[in-house]
Amino acid sequence: MNSPVDNFYIELAKPKTIELTPRGRPRKTKMYFTQVTEDAIIAYNGESNDLKRNKIWNEHINQPIFKLAENIINRFKFMYMDGGIVEVKSEVVSFLLTKLPKYTSEKGKAFSYFSIVAKNYLIQNNNKNYKRLINKAGVNHIDWQRNIGNEMFIERSRDGVLDFMDQFIDWYEERIDEKFRLERDKAIAYAVMQLFRTRENIETYNKKALYILIREMTGAKTQYITKVVKQIKKEYETLFIKYQAR
Repeated sequence: MNSPVDNFYIELAKPKTIELTPRGRPRKTKMYFTQVTEDAIIAYNGESNDLKRNKIWNEHINQPIFKLAENIINRFKFMYMDGGIVEVKSEVVSFLLTKLPKYTSEKGKAFSYFSIVAKNYLIQNNNKNYKRLINKAGVNHIDWQRNIGNEMFIERSRDGVLDFMDQFIDWYEERIDEKFRLERDKAIAYAVMQLFRTRENIETYNKKALYILIREMTGAKTQYITKVVKQIKKEYETLFIKYQAR
């Protein structure tokens, strides 16, 4: 019986339809992360033989993953990462390698999935390094051109939101069993509350990445997650208005 990697190479060797240019020449693609890359990752994850895993990694995964990391680093310009671009790129690739086994075709296109993972990893570490730099610099290095009064107002407003959020989480968790009938929806709601509790670690994630996290935690489909999140959001907004009016 063929292994996942064996099957990958069998499919790869089959004749493919060649797309031609108007002049009748084979059309070249500039894409470095293709369906072949995605199929290779799935085969890699399903393979138990280390030699075969190393072969498919070196021939079909390594280069696209490195290129993806390089493009994201160059595009978003993370100024506070430790080391030069070579070191940062190696760090991101190492992190993506640890996340490779979590990818399945149900999580969408591999390129989008790993782009989100890489970007959020860089954002989190860039922000951590920036905060550490500010703490080391001290008050004397604060930019004198900043509007300190406005910043104090923003900080007080932010503290109010955080205080409300903590109260909301405690209040809502006690009522999840009452608000949701299906165990699936209850699991989603508890997962959302858990993400709220750890929001300092995930505040830079975008909506799609958070949905992926909830899906990993619960196994629920996106439409069910959306339904529960909408209900929580509606109750959050209603209660926050009352909180502000106190």
